[in-house]
Amino acid sequence: MFKRLMTVAVLTLLASSVALAHCQVPCGVYTDDMRIKMILEDVQTIEKAMRAIEEQSASDAPNFNQLVRWINTKEDHASKIQKIVTEYFMTQRLKLPKEGEEEAYMHKLGLLHEMLVYAMKCKQTTDTAHCEKLRSLAKSFSKAYFSAEDYKHLLGEHDGD
Repeated sequence: MFKRLMTVAVLTLLASSVALAHCQVPCGVYTDDMRIKMILEDVQTIEKAMRAIEEQSASDAPNFNQLVRWINTKEDHASKIQKIVTEYFMTQRLKLPKEGEEEAYMHKLGLLHEMLVYAMKCKQTTDTAHCEKLRSLAKSFSKAYFSAEDYKHLLGEHDGD
């Protein structure tokens, strides 16, 4: 009985971990622009959390419950960025380069790596300069990744349409 219960528990855990990530099968359902918007929203949340942490820390009577919650929020949103960058863009969307495409590939890969590093720095500090760098990197990656028209649409820059 115990062995059967353990088997069911292991299978449930395996199935739930697969369900949490984007499917990593060739489903063809990708929303790259949404992922960029999610990253930018996560950056905004991290920045707000950093300010709240600084405010609570400077208080004469800090609310430690709120302080911990803001720290956890900052950590969670930085991890979300890292997950999107690695499990979505690096694993599924950034294709290995064909001959002659190596430079563009390396540029995109470098931007994604920098995003990972700055998401990590956001976990380590409350320096909002890291948020601004992440925001800038997300926009630079978008510009390198999307066509010029798609990039303009992503940022809401329309030429009179």
